[in-house]
Amino acid sequence: MKGFVCALTLGLLLLGLSAAKEASPKVQVYTRLPGEFGKSNVFICHVTDFHPPEIKIELLKNGQVIPGAQQTDLAFEESWHYHLTKHVAVTPMQGDDLACRVTHMKNTKTYTWESDL
Repeated sequence: MKGFVCALTLGLLLLGLSAAKEASPKVQVYTRLPGEFGKSNVFICHVTDFHPPEIKIELLKNGQVIPGAQQTDLAFEESWHYHLTKHVAVTPMQGDDLACRVTHMKNTKTYTWESDL
């Protein structure tokens, strides 16, 4: 009986893992407050619906990694697709280019923040 329960548990776990297929991330970039030049804000990169969980998120200002960015813990949905959010305090100035660079499964894409200014 004990062997049956272990086999059943292992089977269900493997079934759940096999149901999660490779999925490219969906990315949203935005600021906490409406953008205003010279005003402190928080730049946010929200990455969802990706699998497997190995991913690298970098926040960039004018092509350079912004130091001090913080990232949430990796979390997943029932479908085994994952999500993360990374954010950093910024003070955007006229001409600044803010972007989020995401590397997943050796594919790298950069998502530029479209200022509402």
